[in-house]
This record gives sequence, C-alpha cells and structure tokens, in this order.
Amino acid sequence: MPHRTAAPDRSPEKLVRDYADLVLRVCYTYLRTTADAEDVCQDTLLKLICREEPFNGPDHERAWVIRVASNACKNLLRSRGAHPEVGLSSAPEPEAAPEPDEEALARRDERVLEAVMTLPLPQREAVYLHYYEGYPTREIALIVGASDDAVRQRLSRARAILRDNLKGDYDDFPA
Repeated sequence: MPHRTAAPDRSPEKLVRDYADLVLRVCYTYLRTTADAEDVCQDTLLKLICREEPFNGPDHERAWVIRVASNACKNLLRSRGAHPEVGLSSAPEPEAAPEPDEEALARRDERVLEAVMTLPLPQREAVYLHYYEGYPTREIALIVGASDDAVRQRLSRARAILRDNLKGDYDDFPA
C-alpha cells in the first residue's frame, strides 16, 4: 500500500493564527493606518481560507499571502488617489511594558521604523520584505512584480536615505 502523508492543517483558526500578524504588518507598511490594515488583513485571510487550490509548500503559501496582501493594499491606495499619512503614535501600544534596559532599544527600533515608514512605497516595500521578513531579493522581485536588479536598486537607495536620516542618532550608522 502506498505511503500517504497527512494533509496539512488548513483550518481557519490555524491559518489566522499563522498569518494574521504577518499580514497585518505587511498591510500597515503600505497603508500606515491600523484600521485600513485590519480591513485588508481580514480580506486577505478570507481569500486564503476560501482558496481551494493547494500550495506547493509553506514557502509558496507564505509568499502568496504576502503578495495578495500587498496587491490589495496597492489597489486600496490607487482607489483613493492619495497615500494617507498617519503618525506612528496611532499604532497600538505593546501589551507589556519593556524592561528598563530594553527601553533604549525600543526607542531606537521606533526611530528606525519611523525612518523606514517615510521611504517611498517601492523602497519601503523592499526594506520591509528584506529586513523584517527575511526574503532574498530574488523572492521579493517575484512578490512585487519587479526585476531582481530593481529590488536591489530600491534597497540600495533606501539604505542611503536611511543612513542620511539616521546619521548622528546612533554611532553604528556610519556614513
């Protein structure tokens, strides 16, 4: 008798547990508002739950989720005709207060994130997927529909802008 592997758990609860935070972060990166990011996150997760076609593996599923979320965000931004601006102070506060020695790191992370959020969308998208989600440039190119060279150029320009914006704030952002 042939060996049968168990089908992966595709329950809605598991899919939401596995992807809600990721999708919400991706959406917030584009939309900069918690409410809009939550709306697109919900739509993306519904598409995932309703999808009947199997994925080639966990990496394919994860890339598909990010691509659907990013495309939905781009469509929303296009339909508005303008990119809304919202300060990071409107983002939800962390549930647990950071330890005193972590406060400096938290302030630094917030400053870096704030600088990333001021980047133009293509550069912000590349930085988020590369540095926050760990995707190589080749996979980012597939996700965003750009060439590998274009993604590398976006990252290079983003690093130059961030280096200028953060210079003087920290000793470890060299010129």
